[in-house]
Amino acid sequence: MHSSNVICPQIPVARRVLRVAVVTETYPPEVNGVAMTISRMVAGLQHRQHQVQLIRPRQHREDSAANTHNFKEVLQRGVVIPRYATLKMGLPAKRALLRLWALQRPDVVHLVTEGPLGWSALAAAVKLGIPCSSDFHTNFQSYSRHYGIGWLEKPILAYLRRFHNKADCTLIPTSSLLHELKNHGYLNLRVVMRGVDTRLFNPDKRDAALRREWGVRPEQSVALYVGRLAPEKNLSLVVRAHAAMKAAQPGVRMVLVGDGPERAALQAAHSDYVFAGMRTGEALAAHFASGDVFLFPSTTETFGNVTLEAMASGLAAVAYDYAAAGEHIRHGHNGMVAPYDHANDFVASAADIAGDRERIAHLGRNARTTAEAIDWEAVNDEFEAALLEVIAAHQQRAAAGMKLSA
Repeated sequence: MHSSNVICPQIPVARRVLRVAVVTETYPPEVNGVAMTISRMVAGLQHRQHQVQLIRPRQHREDSAANTHNFKEVLQRGVVIPRYATLKMGLPAKRALLRLWALQRPDVVHLVTEGPLGWSALAAAVKLGIPCSSDFHTNFQSYSRHYGIGWLEKPILAYLRRFHNKADCTLIPTSSLLHELKNHGYLNLRVVMRGVDTRLFNPDKRDAALRREWGVRPEQSVALYVGRLAPEKNLSLVVRAHAAMKAAQPGVRMVLVGDGPERAALQAAHSDYVFAGMRTGEALAAHFASGDVFLFPSTTETFGNVTLEAMASGLAAVAYDYAAAGEHIRHGHNGMVAPYDHANDFVASAADIAGDRERIAHLGRNARTTAEAIDWEAVNDEFEAALLEVIAAHQQRAAAGMKLSA
């Protein structure tokens, strides 16, 4: 089905209205980076007049499928994901999808997640000869180390490689991830970046009243973490970095936005921290903009949307030099980056800027300027182009196969 090329073929294609079937285990109102990203891309397809069929698990009994002129949901059965009680994994649905797509054939199937629903959708698309693209969003093989099942890392990696190599093309968000996956034997990769909503995430959303709620005086700095409070996020390093920042500047306040299985233990151990819980929309934007330094020590990201959201909000981010930070942060110019998984360097970078509010503000202004150039419209143009090229390449292979068999 595939050539040995690492990069998806980029061939001239004419723009046309498409029927796109999008298969995902997660979608808003669920709060996570995958749900946010695919909702933005679906909105981009709709804005370009494409017809989207969204196939996802039913999250609640009362869920009803949306149905508008260019957007139709198909809800499938799902089961709760262990340790992620708010999310469900779709159950296999190959027969149902074969019937659905035989009656109304999509031009392309786009697979967002690699669970049983995604695998059965891939199998149905291959059986029907429908062009198929996939997204690589989550390092499940890395997550396994943090949940006591590290022995499954190799089988998971093999499963993911097999899954994505069956698709016509796999979209990844960074060039560094492209090289990593290439080294692991992945084929037909294409970089499609992620964007950030600079109208929502904006320094103008800074809220003095919210900072007072946190017990922060105007002259104090706030170290902010936004994300899931879970083992794979490396939160012990947030604790270390904040302690180093306080040693350099005693007034630095730690605020954590998000929820998860680590919250109770963190609250018990750090009564001086502010735990803001999960926030979305304007409230999330205000929490971002009301911080000063963003601490993000995760080593399991494929991208890390929160890094761009922090930059757009005018924060000085401290992160590892990979994923979104590796793509967009220049150390000492618009943020601080440490070599991947070098904890001491991460802590040193946070401590280095803790006592210099002028420097923090300078990094934040430059971060905002960087974020303003990372526009969702341009990203969605790339996504549309990738789908068109997948269809064109699939048709070329089918035509070549027919000639050979003639």
